[in-house]
Amino acid sequence: MSGSLQVTQKQLLHQQLEKQQQKHHYESSYYLSTKSSVSKQAFSTHKTTSHRLKTSVKTEKGQEVVKLSPLPKRAKRTYLAMDKDKEVIGYVIPVFRANHEVVRSLTEAHEDDVTEEGINYVAMRNLFVREAREAMEVKVEKKTRTKHVRESADRLELGKTMEEWSEFRKKMNPDSLTHPPELIVKPRGQTVWEGKTVKLHCTVAGWPKPRIAWYKNNVLIDAKAHPEKYTTESNYNMHSLEIKNCDFLDTAKYHVSALNIKGEVSSVATIVVKRFQEGMEEGPLDPKPHGFCPEHGVTFETTIIDKFDVAFGREGETLSLGCTVIVYPTVKKYQPEVVWYRNSVPLKPSKWVHSHWSGERAMLTLTHLNKEDEGMYTLRVNTKSGFDTHSAYVFVRDADVEVEGLPVAPLDVQCHDANKDYVVVTWKQPAVEGSSPILGYYIDRFEVGTHHWAQCNDTPVKYARFPVTGLVEGRSYIFRVRALNKAGVSRPSRVSEAVVAMDPSDRARLRAGPSAPWTGMIKFTEEDPTVGVVPGEPTDVVVTEATKSYVVLAWKPPVQRGHEGVMYYIEKCISGTDTWQRVNTGMPVKSPRFALFDLAEGKSYNFRVRCCNSAGVGEPSESTGEITVGDKLDLPSAPGAPVPTRNTGTSVVVSWGASKDVKHLVGYYIEHNVVGTDVWMPCNNKPVKQTRFVCHGLTTGVNYVFRVKAVNAAGYSPSSPNSDAVVVQPAISVPGKPTNVTVLEAVKDYMLVGWTAPADNGGADIRGYFVDYRTVKGDIFGKWHEMNHQALTTTSYKAENLKENVFYQFRVRAMNMAGVSNTSLPNAAVECKEWTITVPGAPVSLRVLEVRDTSVVVLWEPPVFDGRSPVNGYYLDIKEASAGEAGWKAVHEKTNKGKYMKVTGLKAGTSYVFRLRAQNLAGVGKPSAVLGPILAQTRPGTKEIYVDVDDNGVISMVFECSEMNEGSKFIWSKNYKEITDTSRLTIVNEGGKSRAIFNSPSLEDLGTFSCMVTNTDGFSSSYTLTEEGLMRLLDISHEHKFPVIPFKSEMAMDLLEKGRVRFWTQLEKFTSACQVEYVFNDAIVEQGKKYTMNFDKTTGIIEMFMDSLEVTDEGTFTFNLVDGKAKGTTSLVLIGDEFRELQKKSEFERAEWVRKQGPHFVEYLNFTVTPECDVLLKCKIGNIKAETEITWFKDSIEITEEDEEAQKIERKDGELIFNIGKISKHDAGIYEVHLRDTRGKDKSSFNLTEAGYQAVMNELFRVIANSSSEIQVVSTEHGIILYSMITYYDENLRVGWLYKDAKIAASERVKSGVTGEQLWLKINEPTEKDKGKYTMDIFDGKDGVKRVIDLTGKAWEQAFEEFQRLKAAAIAERNRARVVGGLPDVVAIQEGKSLNLTGNVWGDPVPEVCWTKNDRELLSDDHYKLKFEHGKFASITIAAVTTADSGKYALVVKNKYGKEAGEFTVSVYNPEEEEKKDGKKD
Repeated sequence: MSGSLQVTQKQLLHQQLEKQQQKHHYESSYYLSTKSSVSKQAFSTHKTTSHRLKTSVKTEKGQEVVKLSPLPKRAKRTYLAMDKDKEVIGYVIPVFRANHEVVRSLTEAHEDDVTEEGINYVAMRNLFVREAREAMEVKVEKKTRTKHVRESADRLELGKTMEEWSEFRKKMNPDSLTHPPELIVKPRGQTVWEGKTVKLHCTVAGWPKPRIAWYKNNVLIDAKAHPEKYTTESNYNMHSLEIKNCDFLDTAKYHVSALNIKGEVSSVATIVVKRFQEGMEEGPLDPKPHGFCPEHGVTFETTIIDKFDVAFGREGETLSLGCTVIVYPTVKKYQPEVVWYRNSVPLKPSKWVHSHWSGERAMLTLTHLNKEDEGMYTLRVNTKSGFDTHSAYVFVRDADVEVEGLPVAPLDVQCHDANKDYVVVTWKQPAVEGSSPILGYYIDRFEVGTHHWAQCNDTPVKYARFPVTGLVEGRSYIFRVRALNKAGVSRPSRVSEAVVAMDPSDRARLRAGPSAPWTGMIKFTEEDPTVGVVPGEPTDVVVTEATKSYVVLAWKPPVQRGHEGVMYYIEKCISGTDTWQRVNTGMPVKSPRFALFDLAEGKSYNFRVRCCNSAGVGEPSESTGEITVGDKLDLPSAPGAPVPTRNTGTSVVVSWGASKDVKHLVGYYIEHNVVGTDVWMPCNNKPVKQTRFVCHGLTTGVNYVFRVKAVNAAGYSPSSPNSDAVVVQPAISVPGKPTNVTVLEAVKDYMLVGWTAPADNGGADIRGYFVDYRTVKGDIFGKWHEMNHQALTTTSYKAENLKENVFYQFRVRAMNMAGVSNTSLPNAAVECKEWTITVPGAPVSLRVLEVRDTSVVVLWEPPVFDGRSPVNGYYLDIKEASAGEAGWKAVHEKTNKGKYMKVTGLKAGTSYVFRLRAQNLAGVGKPSAVLGPILAQTRPGTKEIYVDVDDNGVISMVFECSEMNEGSKFIWSKNYKEITDTSRLTIVNEGGKSRAIFNSPSLEDLGTFSCMVTNTDGFSSSYTLTEEGLMRLLDISHEHKFPVIPFKSEMAMDLLEKGRVRFWTQLEKFTSACQVEYVFNDAIVEQGKKYTMNFDKTTGIIEMFMDSLEVTDEGTFTFNLVDGKAKGTTSLVLIGDEFRELQKKSEFERAEWVRKQGPHFVEYLNFTVTPECDVLLKCKIGNIKAETEITWFKDSIEITEEDEEAQKIERKDGELIFNIGKISKHDAGIYEVHLRDTRGKDKSSFNLTEAGYQAVMNELFRVIANSSSEIQVVSTEHGIILYSMITYYDENLRVGWLYKDAKIAASERVKSGVTGEQLWLKINEPTEKDKGKYTMDIFDGKDGVKRVIDLTGKAWEQAFEEFQRLKAAAIAERNRARVVGGLPDVVAIQEGKSLNLTGNVWGDPVPEVCWTKNDRELLSDDHYKLKFEHGKFASITIAAVTTADSGKYALVVKNKYGKEAGEFTVSVYNPEEEEKKDGKKD
């Protein structure tokens, strides 16, 4: 059998040989030749053919033999290794195989790369010599060795020529005119996103003009060879390198080199290209332009808004991501396809992932988050025109551990290499090990359909890969992993996907499905007679995994095994012995995989496998050779030191060097630590494989340090070195484009251009601007040209040397430390001709400092064009940003002659915009460009400038800033002009604190000092030093230099009883040794008759008393104190009017003391008005005895007891009262009160005339006005009455009524007046026009008291309705039918006579009339004649009355307003009967 196998192998080798000989093979190589006296390098390449091929083969004995192929030069190549007898003994791998075109292109490309690296020095040394550069032009060509030697000789000759030429150039350019290159502005490192374009800028000076070269990682950049990638520009002294469509490989160190004959200078800048995920090629998630969709006849345009941002979740939580998708145009019954990705892998719906598309909103919900869910999530919207995407990273933090110190759960549990009874479970180590390192892991399995978990290993395994055996064929399993450290066992990981224990071929067959449909026919074929055949030996037995805990063997099934399945026995043999021991004696395994446990670590073993079936056990396989038990996979080495780079306000980009010689790398974990603490927190909880990661969720302004550790299945690497500390701040980038480019002025040959600074400064202060111009003629635009080569510091520029009557356009670029911005939009073409403008142009360069909640400082630069006269002031306008153009208002009325102004009175949290206008004698110019919006809000962390005086008396101003960034500087200004003269101030900066020290404080230093911190978000403050403040600071400084005794209060003076004067002071701090010297006008005074001194050392009060002040006492009183070395002086100056006033007061006090020895007035006569409006004259008296006479006078006439006015005088408890009552002019006069007894006399008077009388009346009016009630409303039949009640009314009281704040003129319809104590306003026949606000103004002696009523709404409705009701009632009452007279109450008439009565009737309309008798209506007949004449007279005539006519009669009148009855009684008598009655009585 072995012989047949060898023959078969030879036949296979010959077949392969014949196939290989049908192809052409080439070999290429290159070599580098370097030889130059001036270190010049040249490269040449040679294409060679293989005359003889060296081969190295191993014989059966293991010896290496080197052979040369005997094949002829033109023979076809073979790759069979042969011995001397031409026997094939092996197969040699060819050095390189490809067709001719591929070989040539690869060779030339490599030659180009090597040449590019080699010529950099030669090119730089010869760039300034044109002839030399042309002579040394490098061309890549294929050369023979002879040609190469000849060219080397030519180069030596050229070197001599160069030296001669250099000497000649030195003579032509004396040293006095030349200087070496100097980098004025160095290129700055930048951080950009992938796909963006970045520019590096620098400014270089030097003569002769230096030549510039750019390098990437010390390799010269040839922009001409790669125009699609690089563009270099050199405009005068400004040089730039543009890198287009940046990708991750563009992350490198770039340096610029400037060279001339005087020397060379260079500078380095680092470019970092940011990205979230690997992959440089255009992938499935890269957005592509949208195209036309012929099916629907439109081009679908997709816009994604309301995008989800970087998200943070915690294990066990639910997280949702969403975007609003707008697809235009809308096509009925067409919806785009929405696909979600994680790390560029499409997500499938599962119990962990749910996606929803509503037609507008795309949502992805992650239920029960796990660390496996961490990654870059992408939403892709597919339309038939293309697709758009949006991506953001999702971070999943670990859930809180149950016990402090436990490790967190492992992640990403997966199953591999599943067989009938065997599966390999792998997982990834967690980012956090807990309080101690992880000791190992437990693997649990769960058989689908059961209800419990079974632990697979009794001893924890440290290797993150474990073979699980003993599975039951055909059953499904899921797995989970738990980590163990000294504190305990972690929570279990997320479970794996279910895996079925079955043969891989069976699994593949199940996935493939049936190979053909069922035909209904069964075919029988005869099988080979192989039943009962013992299987052959397995092949390719290898050790696939070897750890300290186990060894995994794998092999291939035998070729000869019959039609029944085979199983396997595994045997082991300890090295050095010949004894083979069967490992699985109890049960053979079904899978061609087996894990052996319980091996001795460090020992070597041989392994082999036997097959078995029902026919028996086959021959053993070849042994594996000696295998030493131990970890074949080493721990990763520590990664390189991480380099953090600023990214955003909450994130940092961390880059690091990859671990060296690491096998099977799982990824890296990044950790961060706040400087000053010992707590390391993970940045990612799922390992990443790239060596760059964006750490999100950081705190702005905090210092962080980062470290990285690698992980593979063997475990964690040592942590990398800690990175440098980095403050979390947004990355610095080039500024935005300037805006509002405008021509402010034009003259014959120049134009003034202005613009607005970019809203985005890129995180760094704007350092200057560059202006370009071009000419415009109709629709033809000229080329752009630079106007200024030095950066401008203002937002305006005077473009000179222009041509008259030519149209020009201008554009502007801004520059900061990161580079130059894109150009602004050009202005509309403007003709260069003189403008006839007399007013000044618009101010420029508006900016703000010191933004606070209620104030802001606005600064500006004057207009370049002053107009026909100089600018003499400015007007600043302000409006809220949300207001319209009508919201502009002036900040100030008078012109501001300075170039700054502090605006106060702002509303906190409100945004404002500003504009400025300049004024000259001709008028006010047009406003500047609008500045803002500016949010009135004090930035957190803002501090104000404070003044400090140290112990040596040094005065300084201090400003602190906690938000210092890289490149931030303190800029001090006086009156908002930067301080460049250090003769007055010395600036000392220490970290985030700046101190401005006054060298010699004086009045020259008065003004507003401000400090601004560059490269921050506007941190600034100011301090105004006034003369008063300066003097105070000088005093404090003097006190610190020369210690003085502190005074609690300076010397003061008190006027005491009897006119005595007390000079006193109080010390704050002193010792018992303190001495006082009393001085008057530089003369020391002693205690005696005139002066009395006292120093109370318990209270620190020093006193000096004088009984009186004389003319000679005018001067300065001083207390001089000495307390050891400390001194103190306090003085009081009494001279001039102040002294004379004090002297008068002293004499008055003495006279008052004398007066108060007898009867006297404690309070002099004065008046008061009571709430009842009575006027009282009152005074208080003191030191009164029984014999003291009290006399009242009016107009110098004594008021005796007999006078009526004596009744008005009363005395109560030392108070005299004269009750005038209700005052009138009759009470005017001069009232006096005299006190007299043997001890003395006193007098008090009150002049109740003219001014005094008016004062009393004004007080009376005040009391009356304040007593007025609120206005009430009452309605009458005539109209509405407004009234107010007062306590008392005086005819002199002025009362006015106003309607809608306008005085009401008296008329027949509207009248005002007074009735008793009622003040009223009558409105007759009110209408809707009378609605409104009514005010009653009562004079109160000063301004007046107003009572207001709003006669609108419900108040008006009620009053007007009541008026209408009363009016209607009055009309009804007035026009009601009634009997107004003419009828008697009783009528007595003799029988037989006629009775005629007439009643007067009134009513409108004319009433209806009827007569009743005993409540029964009478009708006109011969007996009763009823008449109603002229609508006024109703009469009744009763002819020949009889006794039957006696009764109760009534005249009843009636109309629509009512009715009335005039009743009377008729009594008819018979005289004869009356006489009979009278006779009977007699």
